[in-house]
Amino acid sequence: MPMGRIDGLESLMGAIIDQPAFDNVVRYLEYAKGHPEEYTFVVGGEYDGSKGWFVRPTVIRTNDPQGKLISEEIFGPVLTVYVYPDSKYGETLELCDATSPYGLTGAVFSRDVYATTLAEARLRWSAGNFYINDKPTGAIVARQPFGGARRSGTNDKAGSILNVLRWLSPRNIKETEVLPDDWRRPFMG
Repeated sequence: MPMGRIDGLESLMGAIIDQPAFDNVVRYLEYAKGHPEEYTFVVGGEYDGSKGWFVRPTVIRTNDPQGKLISEEIFGPVLTVYVYPDSKYGETLELCDATSPYGLTGAVFSRDVYATTLAEARLRWSAGNFYINDKPTGAIVARQPFGGARRSGTNDKAGSILNVLRWLSPRNIKETEVLPDDWRRPFMG
């Protein structure tokens, strides 16, 4: 994947936004490298901050489904993967729900309607946006509501009519057409 300047068509990917963000991603990569019993690099893991803040897209396999790299938001081109046994699909969904306090987006890929329906139900409160057989990035601005759940936002769905409710103070008005004859209620007899 060509990385470099983004003002031309020769690069597919640019740099991390700034030095603190780059340093944060590098800390996660170095943490994984320092814990080989838990993490295996499938691809990537390289970085270079000498001419910009470039981090090579990285896939890391973990054997701990609640480890640091799978439960914290990295905000960089790092994907941590836990391969679960087929027979443990339900338990794995519970891990997805319970492992992280964050919940911006989530996605499930499956040809099995039962599996996607189960995931949708069990992960109801796990992500502000949930995708089935689609990538969990790139919500269409002004066409698709977007907002995270839990510590990833207020789930107010910026870019949609739902966001308007955040700025309103709803008020209910009741009007009775038949005026009362007395201030007392009938049960007060």
